[in-house]
Amino acid sequence: MSDPAVALEYLEHAWLNPFDSDFARAHSSYHGVNGGELVRLLETASPTPFARIANETFRSFVLDDAFSCLGAKSSIRRNMYRLGAYGRFDDPDASEGLARDLYAFAAERRGFESDFTTFVAVFREHERAGEEAFEHALWSQLQRLHDLDARYHPWDWRVSDDPQDPCFSFSVAGNAFFIVGMHPDASRAARRFAWPALIFNSHEQFEHLREDGRYGGLQRQIRAREMQLDGELNPNLADYGRHSEARQYSGRATGDGWRCPFRVRR
Repeated sequence: MSDPAVALEYLEHAWLNPFDSDFARAHSSYHGVNGGELVRLLETASPTPFARIANETFRSFVLDDAFSCLGAKSSIRRNMYRLGAYGRFDDPDASEGLARDLYAFAAERRGFESDFTTFVAVFREHERAGEEAFEHALWSQLQRLHDLDARYHPWDWRVSDDPQDPCFSFSVAGNAFFIVGMHPDASRAARRFAWPALIFNSHEQFEHLREDGRYGGLQRQIRAREMQLDGELNPNLADYGRHSEARQYSGRATGDGWRCPFRVRR
């Protein structure tokens, strides 16, 4: 169900989005690609100039031969992704729009005919102050998102809500996601993007890959490409269930004393 016209009908009739405040609608920015053109799926308005350039820049970034993540390449090539373009990173108003769009993606992606799907949130404004500042803003943004989401949805029961737990994964709209943070000051090449961005990859699709035996081979290929890019693997890299994936979200190398600032609302 990658055809945006079909997707819009699917969304309108199958789900009632709870994030329907004036702020959420004003800052919602849910896009798909149709016939090679970026189109908005929840509103009839045209994409903004920033949304268009963010989409083209992200596509070029991922489809570059050197980019390491093969799953991301597949989702972009097949247009099995959705993109949101927002104002300021870690802004309360933008967070409401992001919550609305992630709910739509969580609903719609179940109709996609692929295990490689992703939601790309790109932010136009951000104070560049290095990796630690980005990490702080990332977790502040995820905390804002969770605070909004907790009013309507429980944590995905398939994963832990404790960021110190090896089985932790971030949850929104009742669905677990692995988050990939990107920004201009990232030390790792695969995370170094023109604007701050949060990539939401469904935890469920990784489980499908494990079940049918594809995950191990794909992981080895990606890690080999990471070695070519940076000369070493990310020291935070770990398989799900061995160490908390929270360490990996920002892309910054963290020490043994690192503690995630996120707190779940019970």
